Parts: sequence; C-alpha cells; structure tokens
Amino acid sequence: METAGKVLLVAAAVLAVLGAGALVLSWLGVDRLPGTLRWKPSDNVTVVVPVGLMIVVSIVGTIVLNILLRR
Repeated sequence: METAGKVLLVAAAVLAVLGAGALVLSWLGVDRLPGTLRWKPSDNVTVVVPVGLMIVVSIVGTIVLNILLRR
C-alpha cells in the first residue's frame, strides 16, 4: 500500500508539472501552431484539432524518452 501511495504522488506531481507547462505554452501562444484545424459547424459548436501541436509534442516526447531510457 505504501508503494501505491508513492506512485500516486509521483503521478500527481508529473501531471501538475505538465499542466503548468501547458499553461505557460498557452500564454506564449504555442496553442495555435500552424496546422491547427478549426471547424465551426454552428454558432455554439467549435471543433479544434491541434495537429501541429500534436506533432511537436510527439517529437519532443520521443527525444526526451530516448535520452532518458537509453542504455
């Protein structure tokens, strides 16, 4: 039970850091990269698909994981 508690605390800390990073990136305007698809079928519905941001996050995540998990 002690191990599960530690894992949950670490996961919460990681999520808090990721959330803070997302807020900072949003304040810097990174949420509207080229490649963001916006579709507004009606006045009260907007569909946003951030393809450019997904590609950037994927590349950065791949590089970080390759550096951290290299043996």
